[in-house]
Amino acid sequence: MTESGVSRRGRRRLRRRTRARIRRALLVGLVVGSLLLAGSGWVAFRGWQARAHLLNAAGLARELSAQIVGGDAARAQRTLAALQEQAGAARDATGDPGWWLGQRSPYAGDDLGAVRQIAIAIDDLARRAFPTLVRTDLATLVPKEGRLDVAQLRAVSTELADVNAAVRETRTRLDAVPTTDLVGQVRTALTDLRAEIDRLAGLTGAADQGAKVLPALLGVDGHRTYLLVSQNPAELRATGGMLGAYAVIRADNGRVEIVTQGSAVDLRRFDPPVATLPAEMRRLYTDLPAIYPADVNLTPHFPTAAKLYREMVRLRTGTTVDGVLAVDPVALSYLLAATGPVAVPGGPKLAADTVVRTLLSDTYRSMGLKEQDAYYAAAAAAVFDAFLAAKVDPKAVLSAFDRSIAERRILFWSARSEEQRILGESKVSGILPERETVPSVGVFLNDGSGAKLGYYLKPTARLTVGECQGEGRRQLRLRFSMQSSAPTSGLTRSVLGAGKAGDPYTVRTLVYVFSPAGGAVIGARLDGADTALGSGTERHRQVGVANVEVPPGATRTLDVDLLTGRNTAGTPELWLTPTATPWTTQVVSAPSCNQ
Repeated sequence: MTESGVSRRGRRRLRRRTRARIRRALLVGLVVGSLLLAGSGWVAFRGWQARAHLLNAAGLARELSAQIVGGDAARAQRTLAALQEQAGAARDATGDPGWWLGQRSPYAGDDLGAVRQIAIAIDDLARRAFPTLVRTDLATLVPKEGRLDVAQLRAVSTELADVNAAVRETRTRLDAVPTTDLVGQVRTALTDLRAEIDRLAGLTGAADQGAKVLPALLGVDGHRTYLLVSQNPAELRATGGMLGAYAVIRADNGRVEIVTQGSAVDLRRFDPPVATLPAEMRRLYTDLPAIYPADVNLTPHFPTAAKLYREMVRLRTGTTVDGVLAVDPVALSYLLAATGPVAVPGGPKLAADTVVRTLLSDTYRSMGLKEQDAYYAAAAAAVFDAFLAAKVDPKAVLSAFDRSIAERRILFWSARSEEQRILGESKVSGILPERETVPSVGVFLNDGSGAKLGYYLKPTARLTVGECQGEGRRQLRLRFSMQSSAPTSGLTRSVLGAGKAGDPYTVRTLVYVFSPAGGAVIGARLDGADTALGSGTERHRQVGVANVEVPPGATRTLDVDLLTGRNTAGTPELWLTPTATPWTTQVVSAPSCNQ
């Protein structure tokens, strides 16, 4: 046989082997493709099932929330059982081998994984958190016949702590789910669920904190005394308003009563100052917070203001209190919506829809200074007594407190460090954090007129996320506007005060813009023109200070460029001075820098 014949046979064998490999490859491909198509059909079917169960669960969760807050325990139990059934079915539908394989596919894997985590989260909440909330009687969280049942509060403390832990664990797991490559519907569902759990975590966190600290705060282990102070946003200060009328209240085994009352005017000026302020505070506010009771809260950090005010009261009255609780008239309006109108001896009665105008405007027009102080003291006592003695709807009361705390209109500081640690950096503590993982921008207002024109201000703020910078930083753009509805004449001397803006009807406000922790204030424009800012630092934040004067009927706009700290993430937050007219705000987020 010739060499060419051998070569031809070799080539034929090679061709046959090649055709065999191709046939096997096609057969394998056909089988695998068929399996994949069947698998995708199965996953699609299970996905349709999961979607139906999740939609049902979402509706049931909303019903359950309303029933829990409304105190309808019987219906809540039935709704909970249905919710657990739907949530468990959604978890089962996303937990079989077909779904597991689908999660590892290159295209739909991330979406299927995210849906699986959503199902797990809802099921965990339905089984670990909601049953305890259904069992908890909200009536135990509000006073009855002037007394709060602190023993019952202690009894539910452990359960509430477990609920809060379950909610936060669920939220942490959802944080780990990447959103970059998700389809729009899944990304929206995940984002919405995170937001809902954030709201739930705020409530369970507050309940957990309250159950831990309230028994001791209310004197279960021995009586306590506190300062209840009223913030007056007609004359703005960073935490809300000038501290005016105060009361010393006594708590003993859950029963609370007013002991004495007074006014910031009675405390007078302190020379020498009651404390040596840190150098960074003196550069921003001079020594005023340690000299004048009305200026202790020029700083937005409430524990500093509370300590100064407590020391001033001690020096003038000899009373050393265990803590300071601050409220404002807007918080009172929320509470009056729950208690109903309250009669006040020697003046107009207080009602939810008129109390802010009554306390911050009408009294200045119709009463002298001594009459005003007497009326404020009587008003505080009347609302206090109504809250403790009246038969109130627990749902309405808790809603009032929740809204007030969310808006930072109720602040509390404890002189006992272990209790203050439990409160942590919650909104009620008023702590301006020195470190943060999610950037926050502060816009704090201090009156510069020596007047009580803050009642007429309407503030707005818009925070926009800008370009990514090095070292994990991000640019931010703040647009802050103030509109004045003050009249051009007819206000009394007690409203117009010192008139430091020249025209007594022009509102002069010192605007303190705090950068995120570890960040910076870059520059500013007032009504579109570059403007110089005063500068300083407080609690690891750069502070820019602008003097903004607003004539009656006018609007002024301040634009500020900022920079976040290193390695922060998430949608930035605004921290604002609570005002008589609630702010209009907007935060415009952007994709993370690694997208």
